[in-house]
Amino acid sequence: MRVIAGIHKGRQLKAVPGNNTRPTTDKVKESIFQIIGPFFQGGKALDLFAGSGSLGIEALSRGMDNCIFVDKHPKAIQIIRENTSLLRLEEQSEIFRADAFRALAAVAKRELRFDLIFLDPPYSKISYLELLETIIKEQLLNDEGIIYCEHDLKDILPEQVSGLSLIKQLKYGTIGVTIYQKI
Repeated sequence: MRVIAGIHKGRQLKAVPGNNTRPTTDKVKESIFQIIGPFFQGGKALDLFAGSGSLGIEALSRGMDNCIFVDKHPKAIQIIRENTSLLRLEEQSEIFRADAFRALAAVAKRELRFDLIFLDPPYSKISYLELLETIIKEQLLNDEGIIYCEHDLKDILPEQVSGLSLIKQLKYGTIGVTIYQKI
């Protein structure tokens, strides 16, 4: 695993040991950042179900100002801390061990808004629609903000979600990617 582009291009990232996470492949990362970026002029990102932190770190490398990383697994939190430390991104990062819905409630309470939200939960373990509806209800997305959803190809995400416009649905082998933008 490595950072694909930006100020940390080519830097290696540590992966979470075990089979509980599926790192987003370099091919998928490059493709999706061409759609949602490819580079940013600042902004806030939220990497929910962060795993190693690879997606949020890629966003920081490409110009996001800061990123909140959330995962509920202690090993993932440890690896995110190691990866952000390795790239000296501590000042741009907040890292929390929490359940996704609890984390969404916490950022809503802080009145935080994001330009980019990554959703890459364990496949078939959580409702994407419930996550998307919570994000919209809690007003966590800035105008024209983007939500990236990585999912099992068998899971078909809706074309219509109140407050969101479908930008793109892509297939990469057994992985599906659905990208929404706030309207």
